[in-house]
Amino acid sequence: MTHSVAEVTVGGAVLAAAIVFGAYTVQSTGFAFGSTGYELSASFRSVEGISVGTDVRLAGVKVGTVSGIDLNAETYRADTKVALNDGVLVPDDSVIAIASEGLLGGNYVEISPGGSLFYYDAGEEILDTQGSVSLLTLLLRYVGGGSEDTAE
Repeated sequence: MTHSVAEVTVGGAVLAAAIVFGAYTVQSTGFAFGSTGYELSASFRSVEGISVGTDVRLAGVKVGTVSGIDLNAETYRADTKVALNDGVLVPDDSVIAIASEGLLGGNYVEISPGGSLFYYDAGEEILDTQGSVSLLTLLLRYVGGGSEDTAE
């Protein structure tokens, strides 16, 4: 059976495009084969706006990703795991917060380092957390005059 030159050329172009797309996807998500690092956990009141794969930043630099989010049935808080790159040491008095890139931007997890000389070990929990703030809630407070009292 003979194949036309056009079929082979088109097939090769499609295969090359698929390889380029796959390489771009792997590079843009920060996935690395055999990557090493460690996980820390944190418990947030609300993780609105983040999901597994969301960037974790320290001083504005990506140092990891969110690797898991689960609801704690006892505390009704979102137990979150963050996977950090090797070599990123987090002082044990640091704060972890959900931050926004701006009014129309996405959310990310920000670690604000403390001044401690001691660091978290793999698997430990960051206790000082700040959950996400809903833009709708802020607008309703502003429109409502900032008071939570109800008129009688």
